[in-house]
Amino acid sequence: MMTAVFPSAEAAARVPEVAGIGSLPLFPLAGALLLPRGSLPLHIFEPRYLAMVEDAMLGNRMIGMVQPRNEAEPPLLYSVGCAGHITAHTQSPDGRRFITLTGVSRFAIGRELAPVRGYRRAEVRWDRFADDLREENRESVQDGALLASLRTYFAAHAYNADWDALSEMPAPALVNLLAMMCPFEPREKQALLEAGTLVERAEVLNALLTLDSASTVPPGTRVQ
Repeated sequence: MMTAVFPSAEAAARVPEVAGIGSLPLFPLAGALLLPRGSLPLHIFEPRYLAMVEDAMLGNRMIGMVQPRNEAEPPLLYSVGCAGHITAHTQSPDGRRFITLTGVSRFAIGRELAPVRGYRRAEVRWDRFADDLREENRESVQDGALLASLRTYFAAHAYNADWDALSEMPAPALVNLLAMMCPFEPREKQALLEAGTLVERAEVLNALLTLDSASTVPPGTRVQ
């Protein structure tokens, strides 16, 4: 098995070529959320996406993650996605690839281009998301309220957590980790992706946790 490891998340977040990239290969994947500075592990096995990863590895290692809006083939896509830089890559003997994408910047999809080797591509714009390449302001996030909502959410689903570790995480990392890892519906994941700032994303996340907790019957509770 061959393994390659590339620059760190911090290095990937400063990929200078992002401003000059006018097109991206698109990887539509329902429920998969990538955010700037977040890490998303992926198991690649479909031939078209194996080709996409191969081409990306030979180029700038950039892939655009985007959610499908429906189950058609090809599906309609949401207009906003997030570009990720391949920061780790393993290829198994049978050709499958295991990669980690580190989020660099969100983008808006413009015109779709002709497919290459079966995978979709599109012209993209970065201007709406210029702040994605800047350090996020952690001071304005009410992480205490977020952790309180998270405790209620975890209790409703009987999930376990290392609360000491979560409490010590910087606010941006906490917000983005929870947004990416919590099993929200695709449209809810998209709302988290499209939130303009970290503070807005934290507010959306808090609302989703609260609504889900209120509508979930805790395990062992008898419904009359």
